[in-house]
Amino acid sequence: MAQTLIVLGTGNALATRCYNTCFAIEFTGGEALLVDAGGGNGILRQLDGAGLDAARIHHIILTHAHCDHMLGMVWMVRKIGTLIRTGGYEGVLTIHCSQKNEQRLRAMCEATLEGRFVSLFGDRIVFSPVTDGDAHLICGAPVTFFDIRSTKEQQYGFTMPLESGEKLTCLGDEPFNPACRPYAEGARWLLSEAFCLYDDRDRFRPYEKHHSTVRDAAILGAELGAAHLVLWHTEDATFDTRKQAYTAEAARSFSGQIHVPWDLERLELT
Repeated sequence: MAQTLIVLGTGNALATRCYNTCFAIEFTGGEALLVDAGGGNGILRQLDGAGLDAARIHHIILTHAHCDHMLGMVWMVRKIGTLIRTGGYEGVLTIHCSQKNEQRLRAMCEATLEGRFVSLFGDRIVFSPVTDGDAHLICGAPVTFFDIRSTKEQQYGFTMPLESGEKLTCLGDEPFNPACRPYAEGARWLLSEAFCLYDDRDRFRPYEKHHSTVRDAAILGAELGAAHLVLWHTEDATFDTRKQAYTAEAARSFSGQIHVPWDLERLELT
């Protein structure tokens, strides 16, 4: 079961002082699940910085097709494809995503990668289609996907069990839709976007971008009964003071453990 959350990036699409929000979950035994890949080959630098060998990644979840989540996938296909070709990768890489995003990723890879990498699709790199309510076995854990009812682009969150028997839920990067409550309520770990401080809403205009504020996420975390709240997918103009300021604002509404991680931070999923 899952034991460690490895934060690879914490920024929104236009952040330059931190990498785009993506993360890995490390399981007992050393296998790892990658969730999104950011917006470019920076994902390879982040994996190196985290000490996470791509050869340990046998599952990737692609939540949606926005550039700051999907473009790094091309580099992951190339990286793992290279390992496969040189004998440095055992088994199969499974990419969990919607059928539409499978088509998009295949097209991107066909347009930008050599045929020796694309030829691995269907053999050593396979796709597992995701639909609302689907459960996939990932690294020995049953992971259930749910449509977050995005207003911009179809997007999937997911929920999964922890070693403790409790659950972790990733809400995606848009405001919470009440239809998703069964997947999120009672999660011990709740992973939520928080574009900016509520007090900075006029400056950053999160609602126009279909995002939430720290205060919104904290109120939601309290309503859902979470014990741990992870806040990311943020602006980076306040990067130097982000951890302190976001934590202080969230603490006004949420009494559990608040995590405003830096890139490459590790969180033990206790």
